[in-house]
Amino acid sequence: MPYSSPLAEKAIAIDFETANEERGSACSVGLAFIENGEVVRLEERLIRPKTMRFSPFNVAIHGIRPEDVEDAGEFPEVMEEFADDFEGALMIAHNAAFDFSVWRAALDAYRQPYPELSYICSVKLSQRVWPELGSHRLNVLAAHLGLTFSHHNAAEDAHVCALAAIAMARQARAAGIRELATSLGIAPGRLYRGGYEACSVRRRPKAASVL
Repeated sequence: MPYSSPLAEKAIAIDFETANEERGSACSVGLAFIENGEVVRLEERLIRPKTMRFSPFNVAIHGIRPEDVEDAGEFPEVMEEFADDFEGALMIAHNAAFDFSVWRAALDAYRQPYPELSYICSVKLSQRVWPELGSHRLNVLAAHLGLTFSHHNAAEDAHVCALAAIAMARQARAAGIRELATSLGIAPGRLYRGGYEACSVRRRPKAASVL
């Protein structure tokens, strides 16, 4: 049975793919919407980068080519579609430092303000909930949960990120993902109009030595 929260926690897992090594070159975004411990909606949008330079390395990873995004909206237009969804939602990303640097860099390129939101890194969650795993990459978490997916498809990556976060909250018997993070000593990151704060982990105190 799914865990449930009396606050009806709303969370959204997000994943970006980029056209090249520049963080502001988002070419697709995937979103997995979580309500009351269930993924209730998946969305994927292609994005036309401001500079249409696609690295062969990146194309080999996600398969998105310049011709695929010629008719797509640019970053501000694509993200504006989900502005109401983001309001009041806890965001989640696997290796959030990457995805939220993409978000910031793309907005910076258009001289757009950052939205007001908080976010959790599911890598940091999984390192504390499943320390026994040799790696905490998304494909390793998927295998641990018995999930198959098309890695580096933004929607499928977001979906696995969401399912992993739900599984971790369920295993810890937390009322939600935010509560899980708090119990693990993980402080949410924030985007806000004046800047950002990274998602951070409080160091656990060292055990006292026995004399």
